[in-house]
Amino acid sequence: MRRAISSACTATVIVTLAVAGCTTNTSEPSDSARPQRGTAAEGAVGPVRELTDAEEILIERAEQLLVRKCVEKEGFTYWLTPVTSVEERQSRGYVLSDVDWARKHGYGGQLEKKAEKIRRSDPNNAYANSLPEAERIRYSKTVSGDPSKGMLSVELPTGGTVQTPRDGCWADTRERLYGDRATWFRVKKTATTLTPLYVPDLVKDKRLVNAVKAWSRCMRAAGHDYADPDELRDKRYVVTEGLSPARAHATEVELAVAEATCAGKTSLARTARSLEREYRAEKLRQYSDDIAMYQRMRLDALARAKDVIGSQA
Repeated sequence: MRRAISSACTATVIVTLAVAGCTTNTSEPSDSARPQRGTAAEGAVGPVRELTDAEEILIERAEQLLVRKCVEKEGFTYWLTPVTSVEERQSRGYVLSDVDWARKHGYGGQLEKKAEKIRRSDPNNAYANSLPEAERIRYSKTVSGDPSKGMLSVELPTGGTVQTPRDGCWADTRERLYGDRATWFRVKKTATTLTPLYVPDLVKDKRLVNAVKAWSRCMRAAGHDYADPDELRDKRYVVTEGLSPARAHATEVELAVAEATCAGKTSLARTARSLEREYRAEKLRQYSDDIAMYQRMRLDALARAKDVIGSQA
């Protein structure tokens, strides 16, 4: 399933059902998966909560500053790359419910193109490719780590294993911001891969099924015959295929505004959020300590990131 400005296995919990098989036996040197959204929990030391998008942005900026400093110590150059804005991150979710955002961005097609352009023009990739082979290899190991020097490994609750190098500038940066690297990697990969444990039951819940049917009737009345938001998101690529950029955006906007309007007129968005909280509380009880630790370590990272950003001002 496609989502604007998002990575596989990282969107809001309900929409991840279609990617339940992700991250099996893979390596993630950059440790870059985004967290799931959740409610506040009680951690080892006081209450904890999820970060806001603005707080995540601050941490990502601090990460880049620390990585650059680390890389430059080894004699290489490292460029800071743009971090997606709060507005660009708002397109995630099972169903669009922000009419104003939809009217401006549609499904984020233009934002997707912007992000892809930034990825293709990343000066760090060009720099690495310009280096002699031996230095290119050393640069890669400096930034992302050397697997031959050991890997951290975590068995996921849903099956499969993920790994990441123990060393490298990204590993050092996470250690500095989050604390113990092994603990951080374990709780992060546990807390952010739990959706397959409850989403299959959630999507069959009659309350959600009925809300989806109401949304579908609303969409049909507006001239858009789709059974659910997933069908609409998938088929919007077909609808816009071959259109000029301007016309494709206008078509996206029309569909997205209709979706968000119907999400407001019906109970779909509200029901999905309520059921998400209910099912997470019921199905993920055995992982509550890891989830709380994950949230606690992110809050600690936020405090340290503020110091990093402040020192660079």
